[in-house]
Amino acid sequence: MIRTLILLFTTLIVAQCFAQTEGNNVFGPDHILQVDIDFYSTSYWNELLSEYEGEQNYIPAAITIGTEIGTTTLDSVGIRLKGNSSMNHPGNKKPFKVDFNRFIPGQAYDLLKKLNFNNGFKDPTFAREKVFLDICEDAGILAPRATFAEVRYNGESWGFYTVVEQIDDQFLDRSIGDDDGMLFKAGSNFGPGSDEASLVYEGPNASDYGDAYDLKMNESDDWSDFISFIEFINTASDEQFENELGDHLDLQAYLRSAALDNLFANLDSYTLSARNYYLYQNTTLGRWQWIKWDCNETFGSYAFGVPGDMTQLDVEFDGGNYDRPLLERILANENLKNAYLAEVCELRELYFNSEYLDPRLDAVQALIQSAVYNDDNKMYSNADFAANFDNNLNTGGPGGGGGPGGALYGLHSFVADRSAFVANEVDCSGLGTSGLYDWQPFAVYPNPTDGRVTLAWNASGEHPTIELYDLSGQLAGIIKTGSRQTTHELNLPPGLYFLKPTKGVPSSAIVLQIIQ
Repeated sequence: MIRTLILLFTTLIVAQCFAQTEGNNVFGPDHILQVDIDFYSTSYWNELLSEYEGEQNYIPAAITIGTEIGTTTLDSVGIRLKGNSSMNHPGNKKPFKVDFNRFIPGQAYDLLKKLNFNNGFKDPTFAREKVFLDICEDAGILAPRATFAEVRYNGESWGFYTVVEQIDDQFLDRSIGDDDGMLFKAGSNFGPGSDEASLVYEGPNASDYGDAYDLKMNESDDWSDFISFIEFINTASDEQFENELGDHLDLQAYLRSAALDNLFANLDSYTLSARNYYLYQNTTLGRWQWIKWDCNETFGSYAFGVPGDMTQLDVEFDGGNYDRPLLERILANENLKNAYLAEVCELRELYFNSEYLDPRLDAVQALIQSAVYNDDNKMYSNADFAANFDNNLNTGGPGGGGGPGGALYGLHSFVADRSAFVANEVDCSGLGTSGLYDWQPFAVYPNPTDGRVTLAWNASGEHPTIELYDLSGQLAGIIKTGSRQTTHELNLPPGLYFLKPTKGVPSSAIVLQIIQ
């Protein structure tokens, strides 16, 4: 069984969340979309380039998308180029974004408003981003979904792309059932003079942060909640940081997300580049939530300024010479560090190992090989594609690589070598919930799990009573715990359950989704 936990507040919101179907066709079973974009203007390419350098307005086009269940054509969608380093991809195969309702309000495809098309920059296999995001989904980590597409512009084959879900109100509704809060995106931090989204406290005003953060949703001039969160990270005493961080941040979810970044050596992230993440103010939870973004340089492909073999990256790497106060302070605190290492151990055991990932990588390779070979505009050769699934690829071309001598790591070998290194570096036998309920009064773990579900609570509090409800809202059971108990184990059949502490510990309801 795979058991995924999602923290929510009311059964109404949860029911709405799980009822959403946006993107189920696009991001369903692994497949390759057939996408034809027909621009109305004969000078469309010059217009796209001009807008990218200027106002970044969309230009109109018709789009036809074909899947296994049919073909759909939409008129007057918006197209624009996007990206930073990925714009350095050779030739005209640039990343782009599609906005289905840019010119026709309410128009959508598969109930989606936007899609992102990424061009496989620095990835001969085209698998890095897709596989990493799939693992995020498997592990219950907030991240967009991904699939693949073959794209043509005005009838001309343009190339093979990874298609990635937009982080917007639809994503939030689908994944957490809350879209009323502020959504911040880490700034691009690309080029001279740009500001790092490092979560370093710079002052009380939004203007103090330059272009480090971009408010994407529920725009307001009042950044006080966001800045207060950053101020807490930087100025809280060690005791306050340990005991109160979970009041500000969906902490276990962040620890899990950071642990996965470390396992995959995904350093073009907060950990090193201070880019490629979102922070969402969940108004239901009353906490900030971490969302991943732009994951094409996983498997150790980004290592600027970090010497050595990325398969042996320090499990407690916290940014090196760069200020990353959130991660630094977590790893400097014994209880929080142990909780982080527990996530590392669980993710390595469940997902980051050859037994789990080798079949997944093989399946992706088989699915996309023909389409990749048909892409005459790709960055690497067919031989590079085939080789890099297993072997390091020394790249002297544009973008280089993150490994020794500029190598891009072989995917299978990276997983095998790094998983073995982590197993040797971390003694997982003494980890688990060490310190967990010091900062989370009532917890359910692991998240997710393929075994029994454990409830845990602070031993200093009154022993709790926990009500268990099924999806229909019917009371399915009451768990009464003894005065000396601090944990309780559950085994439940597949379904959606609501665990609600009613006595002994302050906590929001926890929703437990059990999938067989």
